[in-house]
Amino acid sequence: MNTTIVVKPTGIESSDISNRLDFSKNLQTVTNKIHATSDIDEIMLEVSKDICGLFNADRLTIYTLSEDKSFLTSRVKTGLDSFQDLKLPINERSIAGFVGLKKEIVNIEDVYNKRELIQYDEKLTFLQEVDKRTGYRTKQMLVVPILSVDDSALVGVMQVINNKNDHAFSSVVVDGAVEVARTLAIALKQRQKSFKLLKSKYDYLIFDAIISAAEFELATRSARKKGCDLEDVLIDEFQIAVPSIGKALASFFDVKYEPFKSDRIRPMELLRNLKRDYIETNAWLPIDDSKDGLVVLTLDPERIRSLRIVKNIFPKYKVIYTVTTKREFKQTVNLFYGGNPGELDSGNINEMLVDLEDPGEEDVQEIDETSAASDNELVKLVNKIIIDAYKKGVSDIHVEPYPGKERTKIRFRKDGSLMPYIEIPASYRNPLVTRIKIMCDLDISEKRRPQDGKIKFRKFAPLDIELRVATIPSAGGMEDVVMRILAAGEPIPLDNMGFTPHNLTELKNIISKPYGLFFVCGPTGSGKTTTLHSILKHLNRAETKIWTAEDPVEITQKGLRQVQMNVKAGLTFPVVMKSFLRADPDIIMVGEMRDKETTSIGIEASLTGHLVFATLHTNSAPESIIRLLDMGMDPFNFADALLGVLAQRLAKRLCNKCKEPHVASEREIKSLLTEYCEELRHIDRFKNNSEAAIAEIRSNWIKQYGDENNQITLYKSVGCDDCAGTGYSGRVGLHELLTASDVLKKNIQEHARVAEMLITALDEGMRTLKQDGIEKVLQGITDIHQVRVVCIK
Repeated sequence: MNTTIVVKPTGIESSDISNRLDFSKNLQTVTNKIHATSDIDEIMLEVSKDICGLFNADRLTIYTLSEDKSFLTSRVKTGLDSFQDLKLPINERSIAGFVGLKKEIVNIEDVYNKRELIQYDEKLTFLQEVDKRTGYRTKQMLVVPILSVDDSALVGVMQVINNKNDHAFSSVVVDGAVEVARTLAIALKQRQKSFKLLKSKYDYLIFDAIISAAEFELATRSARKKGCDLEDVLIDEFQIAVPSIGKALASFFDVKYEPFKSDRIRPMELLRNLKRDYIETNAWLPIDDSKDGLVVLTLDPERIRSLRIVKNIFPKYKVIYTVTTKREFKQTVNLFYGGNPGELDSGNINEMLVDLEDPGEEDVQEIDETSAASDNELVKLVNKIIIDAYKKGVSDIHVEPYPGKERTKIRFRKDGSLMPYIEIPASYRNPLVTRIKIMCDLDISEKRRPQDGKIKFRKFAPLDIELRVATIPSAGGMEDVVMRILAAGEPIPLDNMGFTPHNLTELKNIISKPYGLFFVCGPTGSGKTTTLHSILKHLNRAETKIWTAEDPVEITQKGLRQVQMNVKAGLTFPVVMKSFLRADPDIIMVGEMRDKETTSIGIEASLTGHLVFATLHTNSAPESIIRLLDMGMDPFNFADALLGVLAQRLAKRLCNKCKEPHVASEREIKSLLTEYCEELRHIDRFKNNSEAAIAEIRSNWIKQYGDENNQITLYKSVGCDDCAGTGYSGRVGLHELLTASDVLKKNIQEHARVAEMLITALDEGMRTLKQDGIEKVLQGITDIHQVRVVCIK
């Protein structure tokens, strides 16, 4: 709620503190000054130095209890218009939180002395993050609960830091702190009374010290002078966070604040008869039909409630009013109804669905599919779906029709997870599929066999992307469609691909060889093609000729000669590979080595002075070698040709906006070490002395990822609006890089088993997928749960 004050060494000496009479006089002076202030903000500005002087302390922090009573809050002002919130959960993970939980006084001589903390509670810890960030060394700490007048309810916590005499605060000071806390409780009660007299819907910003009264007056004058909205001035000129304004509105109207959520599902049934103009004019919008009632988003709940306009349109519903900022209301309207006219996604998807004429559920099979597929509204709808998917960063669009009267569902896959998008009337399920088939030149009469095609979307809308389309017959005479948005633009630089320093150095060393065979393996969608194109970008020079054979060509880059497979025209991987050898290449990239003939040509090419790259659908690097040998490859030629194998997976990244740090406990470190060393126990240095080997790994972790106190910070997912509440945003590659050393080549020639090859690779320094993932957990990029999900055997 308020600020942490740093005070220069002033005030009474320890000898004076011991004099109870003098201390009592000074205490009386401080309490009188507190009573003379109007609110807690004034206390911190005017009286905090006196309180520190009274207790001969360095710093003072006053925390207040949040409205939902779940945490303590203190606000540090870092500039004229900028603030930093300090929030502490009410639990044993911080001393102030513990005092709030137990409502007991804590007086500690050294907060870093764990034995002293245990005397209060076994779980009690000192929150060291602030000291690490600021370089300040906290030692003594006196923390007193601020309780209501009847000493029952928690109001806040007062924290006094560092006695200048460098020992625990005396009993005289403790008694004085209790008296000051009682006085502060009265001041906080006074503030709550003042708060009830709010006149402006933004007054909460002043009472919560987010903006001063003078600054608010300045913002009001600026808005009046410019003829613009006060909210815009507060956000744009005074840098007030949008959620802070939303909370101010919620406190004023006494309803819940509803922030903008980009993944909010459009309530089609609720919006069916509500036009955009009406919603924008009246400033209310139904957003959810929840189990508790109809949730309505408004800018002024009192006005909408008094006019009873929601009740007139939805008479059977219990209405739950929520409030939001004008900016977020506009964003929600755009999300439900489409962007502004002239923008790429200007279509109103809700009105598009309403405008699709539904002839009645009994006649869902009677529509002429071809004519309906060319219907202007359906054409616009399909374009809108693709544009929305592209703008949301989606990888796949799933069209899922159901028999009978059930609607066709459309879902988007983003960061590996599916999420609902919209539902289409049952009568338009077949025309929708037909329209997509027309866009990619597939046979619209063939519904019994799967078909594959490609959409060049620039033919249909001002957006230059391509989509790979697959149609699959499904139960009930339906056809599912999956459209993958192909990656476009420049390849990612190799240094930005998320390789650990060890793997990046080793990879660059391997691909710098003039000839040989290198594989990238992993399941579908693990980023194999992206990685190969990043490698080719690294090697792409004016003096180098690079040929690629791909199905399809997803990423294009200048300097590469790329060939698209076409089975109907007889253009297959073996045919193209043979032609490449006659076209004087330096480097050849093959989309996939899926048969003996292609692999044999690849080995032959690598042995005759070409650098060959290819992908494989295998689980791990050693398994890839066994798979190729099982195809019938000659082990001696194959061993001579092989440079290395890179296995890859994609794990979800923690959202940078909301991920929550914590110091790793001993149990967490041991758990990570156990998983990291799971495969290593088979190699000699672990068999001989596993404890020493584990200690060495732990020591390396602390050097690489630890802080000055030899502690490692881990992060957990939380969830915010930016990541749609999931806690994750984007993905990171996990890598297993096997180098074809002399020992490994000997294993290949001897037809060694996968386990033997794995031991050889680990002994030579290879990190498995899970080990690489654990290192990225230690870096704070992802968490161990996501690593386990993608590295499961």
